[in-house]
Amino acid sequence: MWGAEEKSSVPFLEMNVFSKLSSVLLCGFLLHGLKAGAQEDPRLRSSLARAILSAEGEQQSILGELGESGSPVVREVLNAWVRDSLFAYDLDGIKIPVLLDDQSDAQGKVRALRVDDGQVLRDANGTELRFQTADLTAVDTDARLRGLIQQTLDAIALSDPDPNVRRSAVLKLGNSQKLKNVGVLQSRLAKEAEKTVRKSISEAVALLELGESDPSKQVAAANQLRRLGAIGSVASLQSLASRSTAPAEVRKAANSAVRAIEDHLAVVNFFGTVFRGLSLGSILLVVALGLAITFGLMGVINMAHGEMIAVGAYTCYVVQNLFGAGFGFSVNLPFHFLGHPLGFGLRLPGLNATGAWYESYFLFALPLSFLTAALAGLVLERTVIRFLYRRPLESLLATWGVSLVMQQLFRMFFGANNVQVNSPRWLLGHFSCYDVSLGYNRVFVIGFAVLIVFGTWLLLAKTPLGLLIRAVMQNRDMASCMGVRTGRVNRLTFAFGSGLAGLAGAFLSQIGNVGPGMGQDHIVNAFMTVVVGGVGSIVGTIFAAIGVGAGDQILQQLTGSPVTGKIVVLVCIIFFLQWKPGGLFSIRSRNLD
Repeated sequence: MWGAEEKSSVPFLEMNVFSKLSSVLLCGFLLHGLKAGAQEDPRLRSSLARAILSAEGEQQSILGELGESGSPVVREVLNAWVRDSLFAYDLDGIKIPVLLDDQSDAQGKVRALRVDDGQVLRDANGTELRFQTADLTAVDTDARLRGLIQQTLDAIALSDPDPNVRRSAVLKLGNSQKLKNVGVLQSRLAKEAEKTVRKSISEAVALLELGESDPSKQVAAANQLRRLGAIGSVASLQSLASRSTAPAEVRKAANSAVRAIEDHLAVVNFFGTVFRGLSLGSILLVVALGLAITFGLMGVINMAHGEMIAVGAYTCYVVQNLFGAGFGFSVNLPFHFLGHPLGFGLRLPGLNATGAWYESYFLFALPLSFLTAALAGLVLERTVIRFLYRRPLESLLATWGVSLVMQQLFRMFFGANNVQVNSPRWLLGHFSCYDVSLGYNRVFVIGFAVLIVFGTWLLLAKTPLGLLIRAVMQNRDMASCMGVRTGRVNRLTFAFGSGLAGLAGAFLSQIGNVGPGMGQDHIVNAFMTVVVGGVGSIVGTIFAAIGVGAGDQILQQLTGSPVTGKIVVLVCIIFFLQWKPGGLFSIRSRNLD
C-alpha cells in the first residue's frame, strides 16, 4: 500500500532510487539492532529464522508466538521482510536468512549478518563473506504473509516498553474497523498495567464493537464510550446514529453517547483554555513585574520595555546557535567610502554540542537572557531615562523612539523574518489530566514564573536593596535627604526590571515566535496589567496578570474570534478603572502629588 501511494506521486526512476536508498538505510539500522540484541535468547532468533524459512502453516504459528516477545530485533527484521530487504543465502545446501550491511568495500560489496545468531556470515573456513544485492534473492512474501507479519508487528508494538508506543498501537488497531483485533486488544488489556493505556484499550475495543452485527453489543459499546468520554469516537457514533438501518435502541444509545462526549469535550476545552491563559498570564506577569517596579519608582512610561523582551528572546536564539554550529551576522550600512559600501560582521564558532549537552543550552540561556536585557536596560537608563524622571509624557515619546530604533537594529542583525528557537527535548511533549493536554513547556513557564515572583518578593521585602527601593517609591525626596543614593537605586531597579522582561522573552521563545516586533505584541497588555493591578503593587500585578491572561484566552474561545476577545477584555478594563481608578491594590504614598 505504501509503495503504491509513492509510485503514484513520483516518477518510476525516482521511486527506484528512493526505494534502494531506503532499503540500504533500513538495513544499516537493522544490523545495528541485531548487534545490540546479540544477548537475547538464542531460541528467539532461531524461531525468527524458522518463521522466515518455514511453510505456510508453520509460519502462522511461529509468527503468533513472536508477537508475544515484544522484541525490537524481531520487529526490525519483520519490517525488513515486508520491504524486501531480507535475503536468503544458500550455504552448503542450507538456506540462511541474512541482512546486508550499509558499508560497502572498494568493490561495492557488503557484509551479511545472520538472522539466526546475529553474527557475520562466514564460509566453512571462517572467511567473512561479502555480496552485492544482486547476488542474493529476497525472501518471498505475498498478501497473506504480509497480513500475518503486520499482525505480528502490531502485537509487538502492544508489548513495547514505551507506553506512548503501546498507546499509538492501540489507537491504530481501534481505528482499523477490523473486528478480529478485538481479541488482540482484550488479550493485551489483561496484561496492561499503565492506566492511560488501559483506558485507550477499552476505548479501542468499544469502538471496534460498534461495528458488530448484534444490536445489544452495539448498545453496550456506545454506553462504554459514553462512560469513558472517548473524544475520538464522536465521528463513529454520529455515523452510527444517522444510519437508518440501525435499530432504534442503537441510534438512541449513540445519540446519548455523542451528547455526553460533547459535554465532556466542552469541559476539556474550557480547562485547556484556562491552562493556556495561565501560561500566557505567567509570561505577562514576568513582563509586568519589572514594569510595575520601574513605573512606580521613577514615574517613567517605558515604551521600550517590550524590546527588552526581544533582547531576551534573541539571546536565547544566539545561545542555541553557539551550542550548535555557531552564530554569525553581517550588517551593510547605508554609507559608502571611495565607492565601496561600508559594513561589518562577526562570526562566533559553535561548540557543536550533541545530545544532553546540546539540550542544556536553555539552562544557560535563561540567566544570560536576564543579564543581557538588564545590561540593555542599564544603558537605556544612563543615556535616556535619567533625564526624564517624573515626566511621563516626555518619557513615553522618547522611549517609543528608542523602541523603533531597537526594532530596526534587530532587523539589521537577525533579519526581518522570525527566527527559530527549538525547545530542548525535556520541554517537548505533554501529559494529560482528565483529557486536558498540559504541555511541558507551559508547565515550566508557570512554575518558573512562581519562582520569579517569590524571588522578587524576597528582594523587595528581605534585602537592604529592597528596603531602599520601597523608600524611594514612597518618597524620593525624603529618602534622598536620609542619605539614600537614589540615582544608584534607580539604575539597579531599572536593570532588574529589564532583566525580568528578558526572562519573559526567553519563555516566549519556547511557546511563540521570535521576531523584531514581538515586544510590541505584549507591551500594551503589560501596561494594562500594571494599571489594573495598581501602579507599583506586586500583589496587584500578580492578580491582574492572571486575570488578563486567562480572561483573554477564555473570551477568545467564547466569542470565537481573537480580535473580539481582546476588545471585550479592553472594554472590561475600562469599566473596571472607572470603578477603581487606582487599580486593585493602589500604593499609599507620603507624596502630596
